[in-house]
Amino acid sequence: MRHSVFMAVALSSAMALAACDQKNAEETVERAFQDVNVVDETDLNDVMLTVADPNEAVAHFSRTSKENPGRIDAQRGLAISLVRAKRYTEASSAYARLVKLDGVTNDDRVDFADALLRSGDWARAEEELDKVPPTVETFKRYRLEALVADSNQEWKKADSFYETAVGLTTRPSGVLNNWGYSKLTRGDFDDAERLFTDAIRQDPSLFTAKNNLILARGAQGNYSLPVIPMDQTERAQLLHTLGLAAVKQGNLETGKGLLRDAIETHPQHFEAAVRSLRALENNVSNG
Repeated sequence: MRHSVFMAVALSSAMALAACDQKNAEETVERAFQDVNVVDETDLNDVMLTVADPNEAVAHFSRTSKENPGRIDAQRGLAISLVRAKRYTEASSAYARLVKLDGVTNDDRVDFADALLRSGDWARAEEELDKVPPTVETFKRYRLEALVADSNQEWKKADSFYETAVGLTTRPSGVLNNWGYSKLTRGDFDDAERLFTDAIRQDPSLFTAKNNLILARGAQGNYSLPVIPMDQTERAQLLHTLGLAAVKQGNLETGKGLLRDAIETHPQHFEAAVRSLRALENNVSNG
């Protein structure tokens, strides 16, 4: 009898231990799957923020942020994805929600200011930049500060911010181009020409800087193309710009000659230059 009781207790204990072991095993497996899911989601978020279609990324982070409204990484991913999708007004709203969450960083505020500038809200962008401590010395912060100072015609501040930004990046062509355009709008054509040339030296494919360089030269009455990298199509487009610059300066015959050169140089039919030349010739004949 005693042996039977002992066996029953032992069996019961074994079953309890087995149940306990099974429960522990299930919890261990569940934790393992949770860890895997976290890793998978992190990887998925990284993909969405880099190589995925921007609008697909917006849908992903929008869904995730609605399911987890307190998750700052989801709200940050949504805001970044909206900027990538060029939906700047929506991005500004997303950043406005983001900066109210716990864990917001100074980089988030700088990115918020960037979205506001892209959506045309310069006043709010300046307000957000003012909230960033001066100890945050990043390329993006100084580039945005330079643009804001430019818009306020605070030229000394703008030049200082541009110069600092150039020193904080290994790819300064875009900033040099912006700085050059600032100089161009002020009428400082020599400095503008120098900055555009520096931008092209840093990035020979930057056509905007090439076109701006032509505008700076044309404003000074220099109607020759500079020695810079250009293909045949770019050469025709730059001749077109130079022709229009000559017309603006009152040099009509020079302008017409440059427009004809642009039409002849372009490897295809150059409709814009044809229209410009036709309009110029019609105005001269009617006048």
